[in-house]
Amino acid sequence: MHRPTALETEVQQALETFAEKAYSLSDHLAANPEVSEQEFTASRLHVDFLRTCGFTVEHPFAGLPTAYSAVLGNGKRPKVALLAEYDALPEIGHACGHNVHGAMTLLAAAGLAPVMNQLNGTLWIVGTPAEETNGAKVSMAAQGIFDDTDLAMMIHSGAGKSFVRYRCLAMDAIEFTFKGKAAHAAAMPWEGHNALNGVQLLFHAVDMLRQHVRPEVRMHGIVREGGAAPNIVPESASARFYFRAPWRTYLNELMEKIYNCARGAALATGTSVTWRNYEASFDNLKPNPTAEFMMEDVFRSLNIPVHSSPEPRGSSDVGNVSFRCPALQPVLALTEEPMALHTREFAALCASSAAHPGILLGAKALAFGTLRTFLDEGLRKRMREEFLSGEAQ
Repeated sequence: MHRPTALETEVQQALETFAEKAYSLSDHLAANPEVSEQEFTASRLHVDFLRTCGFTVEHPFAGLPTAYSAVLGNGKRPKVALLAEYDALPEIGHACGHNVHGAMTLLAAAGLAPVMNQLNGTLWIVGTPAEETNGAKVSMAAQGIFDDTDLAMMIHSGAGKSFVRYRCLAMDAIEFTFKGKAAHAAAMPWEGHNALNGVQLLFHAVDMLRQHVRPEVRMHGIVREGGAAPNIVPESASARFYFRAPWRTYLNELMEKIYNCARGAALATGTSVTWRNYEASFDNLKPNPTAEFMMEDVFRSLNIPVHSSPEPRGSSDVGNVSFRCPALQPVLALTEEPMALHTREFAALCASSAAHPGILLGAKALAFGTLRTFLDEGLRKRMREEFLSGEAQ
């Protein structure tokens, strides 16, 4: 049985002091959801919370109007970054629970603030907007801001089972635009080149490719533009896809096959095709077993059942962070009842008081994992060595 240290006891007392404020913030965001890159109120409320706890805040941050950076400590290493998300989904609000796990991060920061004068290092809270679309962590990672960080982590809320060894799929978001030639669809269709046919053939080609890719690959898309009227041969049509794979290297190989599908569809329909990334590309998460083992021990010390991790299903911009420093994104179940994310049912759970115990428990896990990282130089060294030696797939 784990006996709390004096520092952990002090942190826990601060967590309990600030818990109601964190619950209120989470509930307010649930009732007033803001979609990606529009989280102006949410980011301001996060910043106000952290300033109350004594953090020095930069807002906006990293060239992003709804991002922020909050720092407490001596400005030197060791340095732990706790990541906060707060964007919602269109129409269904906080159905991914960002209001909840953002509150976990803030509450952990509040718990750690009173003991930072006893620790030789820097606690860094990073507000990372737009996880559901462009992924602020992608551009932040590309700027190198995580490169001197000993550990970056956050907890994602979930349902059913809790686990630490989260994995995510690398993802490319690609828009294909086909250009043809308009004509009267009844009087002289032979004068036209149907751009929509190019899009349709692309979907068929992608479907045929499914037989020849790894089973973990996910390829899904929508028609964004298909023409103006049935009696006009469409001269322009477009489709948007997400392509996902367990490793960035494999996804890059897959994308060359996808682009050949698009080229072939254009050739077959007498059209032309171009493509572009309409959202930032996400990387898979680079595992750090040392950090994961440490956090599993923290979970067990808090009586959180640790289950084996499912196969990667979704994508997250935390993957990009994991290629710049050791990174973790455990999943904490808010309920034992299995429940899919991105549903109205999960949004309702995250908007209710039933999510409050999870906020406190997740904050404890983040805070205690942060303490261990600050206090154990050997742990930090092993995490860094593992990060540097790990395969950059």
